[in-house]
Amino acid sequence: MRLFLVGARSPTGKDLIEILRKRKIRFMAPPEKHFDPDNGVAIAKMVTDYAPTQLINLTDFISGNHSALRRAESTADRCYKINAELPATLAEISDHLNIPMLHLSNAYVFDGEKRLGYNENDQTNPRGVYGLSSLAGEQSVRQHRAHIILRPGWLFGRWKKGLIKTWIRNAQRDNGRVQVSKRRFSPTYTGDLASAVVAVCQQVDCEANVWGTYHYCGLESRDEADFAELTLKFAANYDERIYQLLDSLKFLQQDARAPEIRNSTLSSKKIFDTFGVKQKSWRGHLQEVVKLLYHDRLVPEQTKQDENAAASDAA
Repeated sequence: MRLFLVGARSPTGKDLIEILRKRKIRFMAPPEKHFDPDNGVAIAKMVTDYAPTQLINLTDFISGNHSALRRAESTADRCYKINAELPATLAEISDHLNIPMLHLSNAYVFDGEKRLGYNENDQTNPRGVYGLSSLAGEQSVRQHRAHIILRPGWLFGRWKKGLIKTWIRNAQRDNGRVQVSKRRFSPTYTGDLASAVVAVCQQVDCEANVWGTYHYCGLESRDEADFAELTLKFAANYDERIYQLLDSLKFLQQDARAPEIRNSTLSSKKIFDTFGVKQKSWRGHLQEVVKLLYHDRLVPEQTKQDENAAASDAA
């Protein structure tokens, strides 16, 4: 198996490369600057020269930062270039070279109005630029027969922890008050998603006729407020300030307004039935990610700051 990776610097891409190296699976991952959809000839040459058995596209407009969901509304051209035009170019190249393509999409192709988890047969109805561009990318990829479209749950991980960090900092700054959206999602660790990608690719490499759209997410869907509360409970193990605030935490819930959606939970039954890929618990990984934030000092040590300020006042 020889994999050609596009978007390898994404959070999921970094975890995927780690897995591929451990398993000694051959791959090529050119820098993202080489993937201008307006220069398909250059991209085609890279793919042709490497002669992969599969192409994987992990590029995404908000892969690194969820706040980009709203930024997409004012930078629609850039969002469409990444989420729609590039997948179309890659699908055309893959079709021409007869290479299977796996494309990562997202749950924002839905409108979030369904009460239960979305399955692959549910009607799409995007609410914003990000979802619309993602749906356009999916439609282009489907023009290539040998394709897998994979929609993951709400992603977090070692390389994607911005919102987790925001909840902790807000609690520190506002005496336990934390702003969250009234939405429900399926937390999914990027490392588990990367493992699912490898499992799918291995069966595609065995020439299994498995083309189509699949969902993958972690076990246990959660409201954002519940997930944020659990995050802060884990943070209390490393942060004296958060520990002191645990009994007074207050989550200020705001309605999920477009382009955000109220429900992005997913059903992962089809990917299990087809590939045997099982959902995994995200709880242990969430604790690891929170610990990593403090290890890397990405969250301020509030107690030490308070102590220093007190010493300064006393002087």
